[in-house]
Amino acid sequence: MESSPKAHSHNHDHHDHGIRLSSIRRKAVRRVLSWTLALNITVVILKLIVGFGTGSLSLMADALHSVTDSINNVLGLVTNQLAAPEPDREHPYGHQKFEAVGALGIAAFLGIACFEILTSAIDRIFQDVDPVTVTTIELGILVIVLGINIFVAFYERRVGMRMDSPILIADAHHTMSDVWITLTVMAGLLGIQLFDVQWLDIALAFPVAVLVLSSAWTVLKQNLPWLVDEMAIAPEAIQATVMEVPGVVNCHSIASRGMIGRKVFMEMHLIVSAKDVETAHATTEAVEAHLAKTYGPVRASIHIEPPEYVSNELTYYEEHLPVQPG
Repeated sequence: MESSPKAHSHNHDHHDHGIRLSSIRRKAVRRVLSWTLALNITVVILKLIVGFGTGSLSLMADALHSVTDSINNVLGLVTNQLAAPEPDREHPYGHQKFEAVGALGIAAFLGIACFEILTSAIDRIFQDVDPVTVTTIELGILVIVLGINIFVAFYERRVGMRMDSPILIADAHHTMSDVWITLTVMAGLLGIQLFDVQWLDIALAFPVAVLVLSSAWTVLKQNLPWLVDEMAIAPEAIQATVMEVPGVVNCHSIASRGMIGRKVFMEMHLIVSAKDVETAHATTEAVEAHLAKTYGPVRASIHIEPPEYVSNELTYYEEHLPVQPG
């Protein structure tokens, strides 16, 4: 069976276009990560200056959280470089999971930050320490830090949603938790400055830990399904979509993994009405095109079966039903 040169040319052009779009996406993600790395380093320096100046535990914990922001940016740059869109001999299904691995790395760093905050707060309860002091200038520096964090969080989220980058979206969640943490710490320092309520510094370290842990869970929940090959699309939905293509009699033994909008891998058995190989092949290509139009980038492995074949086994996990001849 041979396809026309025009069809081969169209498929080749479509593949090249996909690679160019992926390359543009990776460069945009790398540019955002580089800028946010520089801003996060600035935030860490400013928080450490104010933290050492005031002696505030909650602010030093907040600075630790910001250190993980910078580490996450470096991790993101590394995983972005590894997440090449083109499959190769060692990675025939591509490299897209590297970004999800980087996002899980962010969740791990968040967990470490949460543990450090809690242990430091508990130690401070049982230790005699110098009272926390804060000036208006130091509060003003924290306002600048807050502005930088808000800009980074919204900028990363906007670009991450547009580029469908899990590493940027995950880092935006992380940075947004930093915004709430900084607001909490500032409220505590303001209370200490106005009313000399020293216990606020220790007490507010605990909600900081809760916010950090919440961010870690959000990142984990969003990226773990991609890594464990969780079902990307319900088999009933795939079957309904495939049945819309003329010439399709039935579709069964369906499985899918990946992420809609980025890349979905599908397997299925397809029964077509065609009696010759060439027509069956054309129907298969029409199915692939319809799936791509409906769900975005799709790589489908389709096993063609004759019109006489009948099966009620929609997916692989169901109990095998006997095949009935037509």
